[in-house]
Amino acid sequence: MLPRLSLVTIAFILIISCFSCNSTEKEQASGQIVENRLANASSPYLREHADNPVDWYEWGPEALEKAKKEDKPIIISIGYAACHWCHVMEKESFMDTAVAAIMNKNFISIKVDREQRPDIDKTYMNAAILLNGSGGWPLNVIALPDGKPFFAGTYFPPDTWKKTLQHIATAYKEDKNQLTNTANALTRGIRKNNLLDSIPAKTADFTKREYSSLIENWKKKWDFRRGGYKGGQKFPLPLSWDALLEYYYLTGNQDALQFVNTTLTRMARGGIYDQVEGGFSRYTTDSKWNVPHFEKMLYDNAQLISVYSKAYKVTRNEEYEKLIRETINFVERELSNGKGGYYSSMNADTEGEEGKYYVWTEDEIRSILDKQKADLFVDFFNITPYGNWEDGKNILYRNDSYKEYAQKKNLKLSDFKNEMEDALEKLKKEREKRAKPTVDNKVLTAWNALMIDAYLDAYTALGEEEYLKRAIKTSEFLKENMIAGDHQLFRNYNKDGTREVEAFLDDYSYLSKAYIDLYQVNFDKNWLELANQLSGYAIQHFSDSESAMFYYSSEEENAVIARNFELDDNVLPSSNSVMAHNLYILGELTENKEYLKRSSQMLNIMKEKVVEQPFFYANWTRLMGIKAFGTYEVAIMGDEAVKKNHQIQKEYLPTSLFMGGTSENLPLLEAKLVPEQTLIYVCQNKTCKYPVSEVNEALEILDKNKDRTSDFSRFLSE
Repeated sequence: MLPRLSLVTIAFILIISCFSCNSTEKEQASGQIVENRLANASSPYLREHADNPVDWYEWGPEALEKAKKEDKPIIISIGYAACHWCHVMEKESFMDTAVAAIMNKNFISIKVDREQRPDIDKTYMNAAILLNGSGGWPLNVIALPDGKPFFAGTYFPPDTWKKTLQHIATAYKEDKNQLTNTANALTRGIRKNNLLDSIPAKTADFTKREYSSLIENWKKKWDFRRGGYKGGQKFPLPLSWDALLEYYYLTGNQDALQFVNTTLTRMARGGIYDQVEGGFSRYTTDSKWNVPHFEKMLYDNAQLISVYSKAYKVTRNEEYEKLIRETINFVERELSNGKGGYYSSMNADTEGEEGKYYVWTEDEIRSILDKQKADLFVDFFNITPYGNWEDGKNILYRNDSYKEYAQKKNLKLSDFKNEMEDALEKLKKEREKRAKPTVDNKVLTAWNALMIDAYLDAYTALGEEEYLKRAIKTSEFLKENMIAGDHQLFRNYNKDGTREVEAFLDDYSYLSKAYIDLYQVNFDKNWLELANQLSGYAIQHFSDSESAMFYYSSEEENAVIARNFELDDNVLPSSNSVMAHNLYILGELTENKEYLKRSSQMLNIMKEKVVEQPFFYANWTRLMGIKAFGTYEVAIMGDEAVKKNHQIQKEYLPTSLFMGGTSENLPLLEAKLVPEQTLIYVCQNKTCKYPVSEVNEALEILDKNKDRTSDFSRFLSE
């Protein structure tokens, strides 16, 4: 993505005379650093820049104080390890001694790993969007010595970067007031963006009709033919599909279900999904899900395991089951640290080429497979002699399911599947000879919490006990390594076992959610209590004193220009939407009225935005649905409580809350334990129906929810 400069920045750059782009030999020599201070950084992404001739600093007091002392502007270059264009710019510009000489002479240069310091990234991404209307990574910001930004862009070709730096260096010396005015105006804009809209005086009701009407604005974004949202690029956005599944469940709207199935099916067959080894890339550059940027992120794959597991409960689609198992195998094989933690990402590049590990020529495939098998394979996976991608290379993707293709070609399905599985196994072995993409081996609390939920959702859908064991193992790993004695969290766990970054709101909210969900599966109340304690810490240290919302960074963290509110749901759920969910569920399970009140207040602040643009607030829509339709509380008491709970949760029941065990340790469980019996109580608003002992009986009661939504759909259509 090429940079777009603000009108203000362009104006003052154009009036400055440009000096030569050629640096002197002395400047080049001054830029030659054998190993810079990033060699000691904990972030693998920062360490990748340790051999740059740029005199990089990590974000911190040392760099900021040096900038003020020497009166130099700051370059803040933000990226992450799996980012392709980050690597391109590093190779083209930051390894260039002439570029480094300009940076070292005129600026204090700071490298930031956006995954380790998302607070810094959010602030300066806001600046980029205000200046240019869009942003991306690498994000390159130039700021005053106090950190106030006046310039922002993304990827720069080396000549453009040099000229930009030279212009700004001159402007800083000759017209600092102009830059200062721009920085002050931009800072005011950033701070204004972090102000909440007017807070409603009263808590609004959330009606079924309002919730049902969300679909009208949502549909405007749908690509009905290819799935996903309209546009030239496609992002997985599992939150949206999850929310639409829930919308279907509550309203009976078939369009929502059909659209989700189209999306998940096209993704499963597209190049965004690694057809050989499993796992999803971050996004595709085309609108057909076929041409990916090849980096694989833990957060995408974790959330996609969850949404495919939920969709499997609804559809029993075997294609989804296969994908769930393959994606889990990918995560375990490539991203597991072996202790219960999971690494952040897998790079897009190998040996300096994007996608080299993943793509094939037709000749390569025909050299691996016999002729008959190769003929079928190249047709099924859209392989061409000239390549379906770049430089004669092919990305594997398919247009049909195995069953559909076998029917088209009049093949026996079992034989065809065996042939293709054998072919894929041969390609997998051939891949093992290639250089593998590198892995960013930092373990992030928030993203690992998503992996706990992925395993829990896969377990309830497919019944694999191993998945539950892995969820517990990761829960224990995070409990032992990321939680301090006062329930303060760390953000990241490094390969050497060190932890140094204080956690952010997503770490607290995601991990609390994962522990709440684990309790609802295995009825170990210790996890629920830990979730409650983590939420309590967040309330104490992240709360906004003037609203019900939470800041992204704690009061302990020195804010970069402003403390941010994270409100909109994107590839990841906003930390505030997750907190609102958590407070609602904890409030219901523990009968904490303050939690329930605050959850409602948070949703009330967001209501207008959610109704107008549900696609930007997908996770908030889920809470709105719960508020409109209510929940079932399912209490299961007795020696077989966990077993019966698992049998019930094989069904898709997104608005049911589960509790139980052999101890009456929650308010709703009191006086419900009957000796030598396991009874299931289905309750609404704490009023319970007569207990039943059979799972089918409980499901019949819960199934009335579907009758209710069907009736409601008919009411709306009248």
